[in-house]
Parts: sequence; structure tokens; C-alpha cells
Amino acid sequence: MSLNRNEKAAVISDVAAQVARSQTLALAEYRGLTVEHLNKLRRDARDKGVYLHVLKNTLARRAVAGTPFEVAAESMAGPLIYGFSEDAVAAAKVIADFAKGNDKLVVKGGAYAGRALDANGVKALAAIPSREVLIAQVAGLLKSPIQRLASVLAAVAEQKGGGAEAAAPAEAAAAA
Repeated sequence: MSLNRNEKAAVISDVAAQVARSQTLALAEYRGLTVEHLNKLRRDARDKGVYLHVLKNTLARRAVAGTPFEVAAESMAGPLIYGFSEDAVAAAKVIADFAKGNDKLVVKGGAYAGRALDANGVKALAAIPSREVLIAQVAGLLKSPIQRLASVLAAVAEQKGGGAEAAAPAEAAAAA
């Protein structure tokens, strides 16, 4: 079913608005996927805040013209599903994870930070942990030296014969 000029303009403006908010674009060929699989992919994308849409390639090229995603215009050929996300890894992660379990979805490419990505680049981007996991890892790294210092101070206080009275301030410091 073809779209008239006004409908095409609406699609382009909708996609352009999403592009303006996004950091990542991931492209995948969906040839051979059933409606059930596409619905599951869309549900997964929605849950992770990814804008996932099947678009005409010419409309997608017009929507990304003049944006950092314009570098992916060469990859826009064939029946593609487009994933845009504000999170740097969410779109790549949704598409790459779904492609692992379904050989009909083929990762084609994408764009991140003004650079075009091939299929391996999208998969590498998907392998990066999420923002929350990275923050937790940094917090753990910052907490580790303090815990070690507190345990060393507690051991030194115990050796000097301070016993429980000297260890209490060190344990309080470790809890903080």
C-alpha cells in the first residue's frame, strides 16, 4: 500500500523527531520472519525504550539526512527494520540479542557517534554492558580500596591487643 505525499511527510517528520533524540541506529534485515516473531521483537524493543520500525528505505534516508546517522545511508537497502535508541547500546542489544535466537533476522549495520557500523560493529556495541551495570562496576571499584583499608586497620588493631574496642571504629568505617 503506497502512501500519499502528506503521509510520507508525516512518516519522515516522525522518524526525524526520533532521530534527533537518539544516539544509536541499528539496521537488520527481517526477510522470512513471522508476524509472531516480529511482534516479540517489537515488544522487547518497547520494553527497552527502543524505537523499532519497518520503513521504506527512501523515507528513512530522507529522515536521517543531515544527521549523524546519514553515514548509514549506504546500508539502507532491502527489507530493513530500523532501531533507534536514546541509550547508546539499547538498539544494538535488542536487535543483536534477537538475531542470536532467530537466524531469519540478519544484522546489517548501523551508526553510532557519526560513524557507520557494519554487522560486527553493531554486535560489538551490543556486547557493551548497559549504563546501570557500568555505574555499578565503577561504584564497586571505588568502594574496594576503602574496604581493604578498613580490614587492614582492623587486623592491625587486633594484633596490637586492642581487641573488640579497637576493631569497632574500623568496622564502623568499613560500613560507611
